[in-house]
Amino acid sequence: MTHGTVEKRALSDRFLSGLEAAGNKLPQPFNLFLWLFGIVGVVGTIAAWAGVSVQVPGAEEVTPVRGLFTGEGLAWFTANLGPNYLGFPPLVTVLPILLAIGIAEKTGFLSAAIRAAIGSAPRWLLPYMVGFLGVVGSIMADSVFVILPPLAALAFAAVGRHPVAGLLGGFAAAGAGYSTSIFPTSLDALFAGITNAVLPTVPTVEAAAAPVNPVSNYYFNIVAALLLSLIAGFIIDKVIEPRLVRTGVPTTPQASDPGAPTTHTIDDEGNEVVVDTAAEVNHALTADERRGLVMGGLAVLGVGVVMLAATLVPFSPWRNEAGGFLPRSPLLSSIVFIVFTLFAVGGYVYGRSARTIEGFNDVPRLMGLALKDMIPFLVLAFVMGQFIALFNWSGIGSWIAVAGADGLEATGLTGFGVIVLFILLCSLLNLFIISGSAMWTIMAAVFVPMFGLVGFEPAFVQAAFRIGDSATQVITPMNPYMIVLLTYLRRYTPQAGFGSLMSGMVPFVVPFWLGWLALLFVFYSLGLPLGPGNDIFIEELRR
Repeated sequence: MTHGTVEKRALSDRFLSGLEAAGNKLPQPFNLFLWLFGIVGVVGTIAAWAGVSVQVPGAEEVTPVRGLFTGEGLAWFTANLGPNYLGFPPLVTVLPILLAIGIAEKTGFLSAAIRAAIGSAPRWLLPYMVGFLGVVGSIMADSVFVILPPLAALAFAAVGRHPVAGLLGGFAAAGAGYSTSIFPTSLDALFAGITNAVLPTVPTVEAAAAPVNPVSNYYFNIVAALLLSLIAGFIIDKVIEPRLVRTGVPTTPQASDPGAPTTHTIDDEGNEVVVDTAAEVNHALTADERRGLVMGGLAVLGVGVVMLAATLVPFSPWRNEAGGFLPRSPLLSSIVFIVFTLFAVGGYVYGRSARTIEGFNDVPRLMGLALKDMIPFLVLAFVMGQFIALFNWSGIGSWIAVAGADGLEATGLTGFGVIVLFILLCSLLNLFIISGSAMWTIMAAVFVPMFGLVGFEPAFVQAAFRIGDSATQVITPMNPYMIVLLTYLRRYTPQAGFGSLMSGMVPFVVPFWLGWLALLFVFYSLGLPLGPGNDIFIEELRR
């Protein structure tokens, strides 16, 4: 090994160690929002005592800044503790979708679909299939980080390709492309709920902007998912696998420690994850699973056809008063119902056909298991709801939004350049705050109303955030699933460390970031809609 290689590895290790140490100094998400809640309360109180107010564009009266630690503030908080929590908008959209996805996941429907796709891909197409499944795998939430990499490694080995390329590629595609998918997911509902929660900060923006729902970024997500799948497949095929061959990384598992078959880690919501990394994986489907996939797929198709017919007929109750669907209509307000029904029906039919459930009596149990998985989020949502409610009530959000928008206009940063800076900031913070819901709650509270006042639709700001929230996720030790990936990697290279992981992850980060950003610029330049009824600009407020 050359001196340059040793020095490079030492620098890499020092960087990662420093990053990990800095990240470990940050409080856990729940404590972080407690601190933020306290800071907003103190700042608002000082501003209220100083008589600070703000003139929101379009509002007839000035908005005074109010403080938590005043008589008015304390009365407001004690009277609204419950409503602040239960009124947190993400709960309304996320929980129903999670119940349905829980049925599809717990019956094995989603896992079987991934295994079938990998097992049926020809040798040349396999890297691109792994890239595609990784990118769209966020539909399974964090489960994709545990399920896909070992399956991809097995599939690569089965066709004579390097299994570590599948292992690394599957993880990188899932992490760096986590915020997009060709299907609406619970993450779309979560982001939309948080976006809507901060809009009351500036009523002018709330009134003029298009409503945000789980499909507000859908067109952008579809194109992004396909583009990132191609980028991921190309990197796996042309960069990662050739490098593994050149460096002589073994293609067969080496001796492993039988005394450590499981890996324990804590996910970004504080939930313990235990993975049996010594368990054998198999992408082959049983006859029952194949039958279940066919029947589940037909059920989803059938439900989709019925829904389409119901909306296309004249005088459909899901049309708006003008007979259309955009920008507002009962159809767009029914997205949660549509997603819920498709996943619930597909998962149930699969379960009955594949014999993974006995009957409808199993459905409440599966929903309960799905909800149990979300308990850490429900706890975190309590404090996030209090923070957002205080931020809106205090007027600090309006104050920051107006001051920030005026500052952007004064410096001339009201075009795509400011969006690039915003994405860079998100990418940097993503190295330390791995929880997407926590980071979007913080970022949305400031930037959605601020950018809204200079003319950007909230859905566009949300789409930009997705890039920063995902691209750098696979190069931070804060990612709890990195230790799981490292355990799998050590099957082939027992001496592998985080530096080994970084060498496999870095080739994905920059291409994903640049490709995703270029796509956003295309939508921006051409004025393409991001989703049904969601454009780039709020024309009434565009500066």
